[in-house]
Amino acid sequence: MKLAHWLLDEIAKQWEIQPERVSQALLRALETDPELRWAIVVGAYLDEQISLAKAAELLGIDRWTLQEEFQMRGIPLRQGAASMEELYAEIQVWNAIPPQNTSEETECP
Repeated sequence: MKLAHWLLDEIAKQWEIQPERVSQALLRALETDPELRWAIVVGAYLDEQISLAKAAELLGIDRWTLQEEFQMRGIPLRQGAASMEELYAEIQVWNAIPPQNTSEETECP
């Protein structure tokens, strides 16, 4: 089935009117098609729209696993934030990660 350009134009118009609703619908579509999700997320990463940490979050894997996957596939890695906006985005991702309880913690008497 070939997607008509008119549909993309109408989605863009609706995005202007009700961005949250369109965003939710698109995210649901990506949840049902892992290959499309991968292509879109990796494309956004390569276009420097999102960081490696954000790409990993969107793909539901940790940063280190994604980094290894990129290396195996020959996808270039960007190290560090390329802009202040990307740095803030990376900080938000890191702040969203819940702290882990380590076994090294000891109780004081």
